[in-house]
This record gives sequence, structure tokens and C-alpha cells, in this order.
Amino acid sequence: MMKFRFRRQGNDPQREKIKQELFAFNKTVEHGFPHQPCALAFDPQLQLMAVGTKSGAMKIYGSPGVEFTGLHRDAAAVAQIHFLQGQGRLLSLLDDNTLHLWELGGASRDRGGAKSEGVVYLEEKRNYSLLGRPGLESCSASRVTVLLLLRSCDLLCVGTEGGGIHFLDLPRLSLRDNQSLLLDQVMQSVPEDYRCGKSLGPVESLQEHPKQPGKILIGYSRGLVVLWDLSTCNAEHMFLGKQQLESLVWERSGSSFVSSHSDGGYSVWAVASGNTYTHQPVSSSIPYGPFPCKAINKILWRTIQSGCPVVLYSGGMPRASYGDRHCVTIQQDKQHVTLDFTSRVIDFFTVHTTDLEHDYDDPKALVVLLEEELVVIDLLTTGWPSVPPPYLAPLHSSAITTSCHLDNVPAKLWDRLAAAGNSQGAQPGSWPICGGKNLAPPPRQQELLLTGHEDGTVRFWNVSAVAMTPLYKLSTANVFHTDCDPNDDPLDPTNDPEALQEEEWPPFRKVGCFDPYSDDPRLGIQKISLCKYSCRLVVAGTAGQVIVLGLSDEWSDHTVDVSTVDLLQDREGFTWKGHDRLEPRASPAPFPPGFQPLVLVQALPPASVTSVMLHAEWNLVAFGTSHGFGLFDYHRRTAVLARCTLHPNDSLAMEGPLSRVKSLKKSLRQSFRRIRKSRVSGKKRPIPTPTSKIQEANAALADQEEVAPVQRRIEPRSADDSLSGVVRCLCFADTYLRDGTHHGPTLWAGTNSGSVYAYALEVPGVGSGRGRPGGEGSGCVEAVLGKEIQLMHRAPVVSVCVLDGRGKPLPEPYQASLDLATAPDMTNPHSVLIASEEQLKVFSLPKVGAKTKFKLTAHEGCRVRRVAMVTVCSTAQEDYSETSLVCLTNLGDLHLFNVPALRPQVRYDCIRKEDISGIASCVFTRNGQGFYLISPSEYQRFSLSAKVITEPLCTVELERPLETHIRSLHTNTSGDTHQREKERENERIRENITN
Repeated sequence: MMKFRFRRQGNDPQREKIKQELFAFNKTVEHGFPHQPCALAFDPQLQLMAVGTKSGAMKIYGSPGVEFTGLHRDAAAVAQIHFLQGQGRLLSLLDDNTLHLWELGGASRDRGGAKSEGVVYLEEKRNYSLLGRPGLESCSASRVTVLLLLRSCDLLCVGTEGGGIHFLDLPRLSLRDNQSLLLDQVMQSVPEDYRCGKSLGPVESLQEHPKQPGKILIGYSRGLVVLWDLSTCNAEHMFLGKQQLESLVWERSGSSFVSSHSDGGYSVWAVASGNTYTHQPVSSSIPYGPFPCKAINKILWRTIQSGCPVVLYSGGMPRASYGDRHCVTIQQDKQHVTLDFTSRVIDFFTVHTTDLEHDYDDPKALVVLLEEELVVIDLLTTGWPSVPPPYLAPLHSSAITTSCHLDNVPAKLWDRLAAAGNSQGAQPGSWPICGGKNLAPPPRQQELLLTGHEDGTVRFWNVSAVAMTPLYKLSTANVFHTDCDPNDDPLDPTNDPEALQEEEWPPFRKVGCFDPYSDDPRLGIQKISLCKYSCRLVVAGTAGQVIVLGLSDEWSDHTVDVSTVDLLQDREGFTWKGHDRLEPRASPAPFPPGFQPLVLVQALPPASVTSVMLHAEWNLVAFGTSHGFGLFDYHRRTAVLARCTLHPNDSLAMEGPLSRVKSLKKSLRQSFRRIRKSRVSGKKRPIPTPTSKIQEANAALADQEEVAPVQRRIEPRSADDSLSGVVRCLCFADTYLRDGTHHGPTLWAGTNSGSVYAYALEVPGVGSGRGRPGGEGSGCVEAVLGKEIQLMHRAPVVSVCVLDGRGKPLPEPYQASLDLATAPDMTNPHSVLIASEEQLKVFSLPKVGAKTKFKLTAHEGCRVRRVAMVTVCSTAQEDYSETSLVCLTNLGDLHLFNVPALRPQVRYDCIRKEDISGIASCVFTRNGQGFYLISPSEYQRFSLSAKVITEPLCTVELERPLETHIRSLHTNTSGDTHQREKERENERIRENITN
């Protein structure tokens, strides 16, 4: 009879239609900070910022929610980005020497040619390959070093490593033949005594005159700066610099410019009419000299109404003392601040007035793109404070170790978290990048993503919409004594007189939040559980610490209660060889508003916590490690249960996560043993190994059972696999365990060896005073082993979920008692769904009889990695929804099944199977969405629901004509010839469009 259960069902057209209304897979938005950024640009008219990455990605940001993403066809690094201001177009230069023109498009046009209200997207329109490729010595002279886009946006000047400059018409990206400015033409105007037989070097900088269009400033590496007139093709002025040039910038009036150099200094040059050559600058300065300094890579000169300019530059630090610092300096009169960052400076710009009718720049903000974060400085506020970003916050300020998602967050909890976050640092300021318009509807609910980090912090993120905004940060380090006590900060100048003297010059200021170092690796957060109704939070760490926290709106100084739970229970023969436990503070410690610790539960041995579950209505927290699991009553501060799950061969469980050598040796040894076993079994030879009767019976059943066409045979696992005692999942449920007439609280625990332990709990006062926050009950919680299930193939248990009489998952704690969810069906028999790495199986309760199952392949290496219950709503029927089980496998694909029948619904390819970290980091939401890490600093958001999709929907008001009139700044002696060339070029463009 069993073989008929798994027969393949025919396709039902009505069911297929319902599936289309329920399920749809979309990768929607990338949250976080772009991985390996390498280029930056800003459009002051549209107020849009562009960031390019080493993988060839192009990301455009405006006001919160306005985001556009594009990807070059070739995975080459983006070297430079330049906006065609006001047009919604931008140019990108890749390190393979190719130019690409991008455009915001997709919306309908009105009669005026401007973009109308509608969703727009980013697409690549044209590309151009310059002669020569980097890496070839014969073509190195044509390698592009710098680009200049004229304000008219019709001409692109391309400086090369060989010293030549080429000109391309825009937006066609067509080269102007025979109009290139070669190095020989410039050398003819250079004085003989300046040549000295040396080359001028590559073109380092190109800058257009702010008041006289058609005149450009050309800076060569050797130090020569030339003011070149494009209309006459003549050198109007030459500035004979002697220091190696790094960058140039005009002063707004055009009467002077500033050059920065490799010796760590900068010079101001006057542009006087009548003189052909200028030998010396008006003034020179080496801000951090006279010691040898690093080069000033880039400098900006901004004028303000007070008359004293604001000078901003990167680099210039004394090599011997601060050569490894990543700095940007701001100088204005006597104000001098050196912004000290923890990662390399990529580029920076200022948000200032660009209207030529204004006499001053009046900079409002400084935007600095770093290798690991984006920092914005408010230049209008005294002290130049940082502006907290509404997006692009560095998720990886400390490495992410775990994550947890909460949907439909109550408004009261949300407001309290926001208030606690505002009290932690800088108040939200005016975000200077505010282009575009967000067309997405307001979020239906508030959503939180909690990320645990290596430094012991938990960060709360607002993921209700496209912009992922930091809300609040919790630190657990002050619960313990660590090597670096936060109260004794060595960077605090008040604690160190020498440090005080050191910071007098240069005037360093630590800016940014990226910190790749952890004071103690044992602080790392491994698991998080939050009850959004009672405001109780549990975080568990690497050294066996389980901290229960409560939300408070006031500062508090108190001592944290400490309890220990010995999971080994004095078992002989096991010795912990790993790290020591963290030492808790014995004296009161200050805790800021927000989540404050109530009790610290220390698991012994202090192994990393592998699972944790909170039931705030019962005031219970369960936790599991590689040695067993424990149950703790944080209301009475007493341990209820400690169960050891170790197998005699679990030697790796004694070494801890910080001991790698023996683990590697043992895993290699076991791999070779498995290979030898498989070779022997392939020859049909008997294996004289002692097996128990249970193993023999399981092997016999595995050989005899019928396997459906869509399923594959499962291979039994050996019982001596290391780390078989690891507790993978925990579950609380109010269900029938002892008999079919009395239900009550239960605890379920699943292990790596395929064992499931079910305990019946006696919780005094459930449903009365004890279940309320702060309520006083009587008696102690008791736990009695009710059932013990051993899966036949010993596959690790990934998830345990109890289903009510309707086959629906039980509601969260407080949901039923607060009438926030439909009460579970307690009249019909319950069932439990156990998901292992190899199969899904539903058992009836309380007898634990198998009802149905679905097996995944073992021969092709498919293993279940993540399991979640999701509720998917229909796009056609407003009140229709289905609860489904979603599985993510180690191949990166997603499978959805209905419950409790476990019939397959849809399958999607989601993550590359090579992306192990992405698969391990995946977290699902209850409404059919998910997140996984695509880099250490970025989450990819996806949706399985056809209805619930969070994606950018935005528009930008553009001033782009339908036909761009191309003007030539070069006067051609033969007008007819030039006209014919333009006609031929237009004809080639029309042919390309037709083709």
C-alpha cells in the first residue's frame, strides 16, 4: 500500500492557476554597503550619487528608497564614473580600457521630451573600446588615466598614460578623428630648459575652466600644467611645476587653481593674462611637513562668503608616524580637523552650489567613500559632525555571525527602539543626497532584521522598505570582563597624557563605525531570539553565554545575575579542551536605554551555542550546544533541565570552535575511511563490522522500501560521525504529548544524529498570572521526557514544528492570548513536522506515528540547510492565503511544500551552490521573503510571494532632449568637410540602431 502514496499526481489546471497567484520568485533589492567599491560620482543637478565596484556593478542612490542598479557585461572593475549632469546619463570607465554610457530610462515621454511620472531603470546604451589594452607594453601609452566631461555634456576629453588626449562626441561615444592632442604638440611650447630630455609623463588631471568654456587645465605627472584652448588648439598658459603632480582643482572665479603633489604639499597658482609661463606658485604648503609625507591624492578648494576658503584633501600624512592612516583633512582658517578612517579612502566630493550666478561654493556636506563604508560630514554645523546614513550603512562594521527577522513589529516596541537608538549617538540630520522620487507605496508593516556580530553586538535594522536603515545597536561586552575594557578605552586621551600630546598635531578625529577587530572572539553572537510582544530578547554567544534581556527606557546600574548549567552532568571520560568561559562582571555596570541584561546563563562546557528558543509567555529559554541542551526559567532564575547528547565518539565536541588542527586531522582521517569503505562495498565484499540490531533493521528497510520517481534513495549515516550530539533546533509547543485528551507545554530538541527529544513541561500558572509580564506564579517548572524519536537514517534534524488540528503551525507566544492570531485547533489531533537534512516527515501525536513524508536526494549531494513556515497571500483573492514549508538546500535551490500533505508546489534556483556563506546566512520571513549575504557587507533580498514584493519603484525628473545637438569646440578650416563627416557619422548611427 505504501507505494501508492508517492505516485506522481497529474497536473490540475485550476491548481496551477492558484500557484501562479500565490508563488513567484524575484530577487528584489540589495541591502547594505557595496562590496569592494572603487569609483564615485555625483550629479549636483539631479542630486544623485553613483558608486562603481570591482565586480563591474553600477549603483545609483538618491533619497531613501531611490536606487538603481546595473551590471557591466564583463566583470571588470569600474575605474571612473562621470555624470552627464541633469540628463540621467553617466559614463563609466572600466579597467579594461572600455567606456560605457548608461541611461535612466523606461518611462514614457511627454511632449516636452522630459521624463514623466513613472518607474525608471538603469540600462547600458553604448560602449566604446579605446585602442590598446592595459597589460600590453606596446599599448600601455593608450591606457586611459583620466576623463573630463565638459559642462556642455557634448564632449569627452580622454587623457592617457602616454600623455595624449583624445576627444569623443557625446552621447554617441564617437572618436573625433585627427583632433587628438598629442604630447609632441605640447612639448613644442615648453621651454628648452624645462624639457631636459625627460618625458612629461601621463596625464594626471583634466579640469575645465569654471568661467570660460572650451579652456581646460591639463596636468602631467612630471609637474607641468597647461591651460589649453580647445577652440584655437593653442597653449594659452604654462605652469612649470617641479613636483610630481597628483591632482588639480579650480578656484571658483577661475583666477587661480590648486595643485597637490607627491611630497604631501599643495600649491596655489595664479592665472594671469599676458604671461605665457609661470615658474613659481603664489604659495605652497606642506601641512604635515617638514618630515617626509605621503602624497595628497586629491584636493578640493571651496569658497565661502566669509572669504576664507575651505580646503579638503586626502593623504599628506607624515610617512614615519602616520603613513598607514587613511585620512581626509578639512581646513578653514584656524579650524583644522583630520578625519581618521579605518579603511582606505576611495574618493570624496562636496555638495555645494554649482549655479554659475553665485559667487561662492558654500559647501554643505562632505561625502567620503571608503573601502568599507560611506561617511557624510555636515559642513554647516559647528564642529563638522557626521550625518547618520539612512542607507549604505556598513552591515559588516563587525563581521556578521547570525541574523533574525521579525515581521509586523508593534508600534510601541518600534518607537522605544528608535528612541534608544537616537540616544546612542548622532541625531538624524539632513541627508544631502536627495534626488529622485520614491513611488513605492508605504510599507504595510514594520519589519526588523537583527544581525549578530563577532564583537558581541546585535544591530537592529529597519527593513520595512527598500532602504535598510540602522535603528539601534546593542552591545553585550559590558556584561563581561574582556581584555579591552570599554571603560578603560586606550584611545581616550584623558587616560593617557602621551596620547593627548600626540593628538595635538595632527588633530585626528576617529570617524566611521567600521571596526574589523574584536576584543575577544568569545563575544561573538551565534543565535538570537526576540519576543516582540513582551520585549524580551535572548542572545547566545561563542563561549556558551546565554543572556536574557529586557527593554528599558532609562539608564540603569545593576549587577547581572549569573547561573550555570552543566550539560555534561559530571559525565566521566570527557574533558573540555577549548576556550574558557567569559568572566562576568561582579560589580554593577552601567547600561544605557534599550535592551538591558536580566540574567546570564552560562552553559558548561563553554561551547558555542548552536540553537536557542525563547517562550516569553512561559518565561522559559531553551539553548543547545554541541554537548546537549538546557532549559532555564528566567522568572525564578533556576535551571529546569540539562540533557547531554554526546556520543562516545564525539571527540570534536571537546575541542571547541577555536581548535582547528585536531579537527582537520580527524576529518581527513574520516574522509579516507569513508573512501575505503565505499571501495570495499563497491566490490560486493562483506564488511565485518559489528552493528546493532537497530542499524541492521534500518539498513534492511532502506533496501526494501519503494521510492517514488521524484524522490531518491537515502543512504544511512554512520552513528560514529563526529559532532553527532550537536543540538540543531529547539521548539516550544502547547500540544498533546502524554495522551490524546490532555495538552500542555512541551519542549522539542533535534540533534545532528537524527534524534528528537520531546519533554512534557509542568509550567505553573500558564494562562493566569505567571504568563503575564511581571506576574507572580507559584511552584517550579518541571520537565519530564515524554518521547524520544530516532530517525532511521540518522540525518541531522534541521527543524521541528508542531501543527494543530487544522494542520497549521501553532501561533507565537502571546498571539493567541492577545487575540492577535487565530487560536489553534485543540479539538482535532495534532501532528509534528520533523525536517532533517534528507527528508521531511509528519508524525501524528501523541502516538508519534508516521503519516507522510517527502525524501530529498542523497546521491546527488542534496541536503536541506534552512527550513521555515511561510504564509503566502493570493494576488487574485484578497482573503485567500496558504501556509507552506520552504526548504533551502546546499545546492542553493528553494523547494516549497504544502502542509501537512508535503506535496511539492514550486522550485526555484536562488543561490549559487558554490556560495556556501550565502546559503549558510539565509533567513526567511513569515510573509514569504528572505535575505542572504552576497558579500560580507550586502544582503540580497528575495521574494517567494507573488503579492508581497519589496523592490525599488522610483522616478527621476530629467532634462534630456530627444535629439542632442552636438557642438564642436574645435574650429575646422573646411566647414563642408566637417559637415560631410557629421552626416556620415549620423548615417552609421542610424544603421547601428536599425541592425
